[in-house]
Amino acid sequence: MKTIKQIADELGVSKTAVRKKIENLGLSEKVQTNGNRIEVDERQERLIKLAFSQKETKTINANEVSEKSETLRLLSSMVSTLQEQLQEKDRQIERLQTELENAQKSVNQAQQLHAMTEQKLLLIEDKQEQEEQPKKWWQFWK
Repeated sequence: MKTIKQIADELGVSKTAVRKKIENLGLSEKVQTNGNRIEVDERQERLIKLAFSQKETKTINANEVSEKSETLRLLSSMVSTLQEQLQEKDRQIERLQTELENAQKSVNQAQQLHAMTEQKLLLIEDKQEQEEQPKKWWQFWK
């Protein structure tokens, strides 16, 4: 047989908490009172300890659920942020591809212009060479 004080010390709770547990479990009539000391037998002691451990389990479970919901909220927030960033990156890639296509068109146009300029220069050079050749006396009137 143990006193309420001994059980309270083992569980790390107050004597009042143990007394309330005894009342809640309906063990008030089964405990023995010796003066100011309340004693409980081994079976009652196990029931009291079991009741306290179940309360701790419920508290732990509630804390775990709270932590998990907070973690879930944070992860959900991170996912939405990452999705927004991904969409922005997609828009940037699309914009860069458009700019690249425009730059490629400009390069092609510049190459065509350069080729046409080269042709014109060659034609002008050929014409100048023909004009520079001295005319023979029979080509005088040409």
